[in-house]
Amino acid sequence: MTPAGAPATAWGPTRATGAPGQRVLLLVPARTYRAADFLLAAARMGLDLVIGSDGALPLGGCPVIPVDPADPATSTRRILARAGTVTAVVAADTPMLMLAAVIAEQLGLPHSPAEAVRNATDKASQRQRWAAAGVPQPGFEIIPAAARAGTIRRAAETVGFPCVVKAISLSASQGILRADDPATAVTAAARIRRVLAAAGRPDPEPLLVEEYLPGPELSIDGLLAGDGLLAGDGLTVTAVFDKPAMPDGPTFEETLLVTPSRLPGPVLAAAIGTAGQAARALGLTHGPVHAELRIDERGGSERGRGTGNGGLGAPMRGRAGRAAMLELAARSIGGLCSRALRFPGGTTLEELILASALGRPVPAAGRDLARPAGVYMLPVPRSGVLHSERTVDFALSQLLVSGVLGEDLVAQPDALGADVHAGPGDQPQAVAARPAAERARRVGRLAALAAPLPGRADVALEFLLDGRDADLQADQDPAGP
Repeated sequence: MTPAGAPATAWGPTRATGAPGQRVLLLVPARTYRAADFLLAAARMGLDLVIGSDGALPLGGCPVIPVDPADPATSTRRILARAGTVTAVVAADTPMLMLAAVIAEQLGLPHSPAEAVRNATDKASQRQRWAAAGVPQPGFEIIPAAARAGTIRRAAETVGFPCVVKAISLSASQGILRADDPATAVTAAARIRRVLAAAGRPDPEPLLVEEYLPGPELSIDGLLAGDGLLAGDGLTVTAVFDKPAMPDGPTFEETLLVTPSRLPGPVLAAAIGTAGQAARALGLTHGPVHAELRIDERGGSERGRGTGNGGLGAPMRGRAGRAAMLELAARSIGGLCSRALRFPGGTTLEELILASALGRPVPAAGRDLARPAGVYMLPVPRSGVLHSERTVDFALSQLLVSGVLGEDLVAQPDALGADVHAGPGDQPQAVAARPAAERARRVGRLAALAAPLPGRADVALEFLLDGRDADLQADQDPAGP
């Protein structure tokens, strides 16, 4: 990584100078938070955009080519016929990742292979490939789609308790439940099957049962650029978020994220190396990656690296404090979290992603944020209708008055189908709410940005966290799962 305090001029390559031929194909799904941020980044960089989307609305006045990520062959032919010459292909969000890889292959542009991107969207495939490559990870069993209760019980008993039952195709804390005994594992699998059905998955899919790893959790965002880059097995780090309020189950809803990380340097360096190794093991070579890891706090006997047989990863035992992979996605951090990041010179994460896609040098920035930052995501304790957010309103008001964050505390609505507001003066809203493990998309999010007081983002956000249950009322929803 570049050392802290590096001059802002080091970020110059992310800005365009009007060079000809810098035309980018941006693939934007109909449902995403990321479109506006990518459009703004492209405008700041002076790029010419052509957009492919399965949505109906115009995007920033740019030409829009209709595409269907479920039909990559037809969509690719349409793009090739209508897009003209482009120098890079970028997916704005998860639904367009596979289509972006297929189109880039057809155009001969630098991009991770389509097969590698496919590996990154399947958590069972991740586990198997990491086991083969010796990447540290929890022990695991893959449960076939048609598995009966007895098979689920045996898988959980093989992995050991507590364990985690997990959908292989969902994200954002969806379909992930802890089980402390065989009966709970069977119940968790049934709940996850209902979540998959609600998410519109066309076919039954396998489930994962894996070890529960106690210890601090973190996420690492970075960029891959072929064979030529820096630390972390070719991974150039853009941000590391600690998750100091991560629950230990039964659900694993992200609530509080803060950056830069406070982990000791050697531990953090090892985690970055593990993330880079994991990305390479999937076959990823270019573009953003978002890795989730835990620092395993257990000690004991010699630890396996998940070299199991027939889908079983060997349970991990041994030196405490070792980074272990939970998941990895071939995209940057999701939702509006990227808005909490500002790099020297005002550069955004989306600018770094576009610059990397264009082959421009991107400096490592894991500790070089322009300001410490954090994200607070509104937790939902149970299914129901959220009637009041006065606690959040009060907390934000107090923080503004106290000057802990001054005007740099920003509440970001982050919802699809439900307009969740939280900020000084906002009126209470009534919106449908379900816990993360049981819903197809996140209900609400607050992003707090901390500029004037280094290291205080977590203090301010924990103030919100401590008071979150005092006045968050949810009526039981009889239609809930």
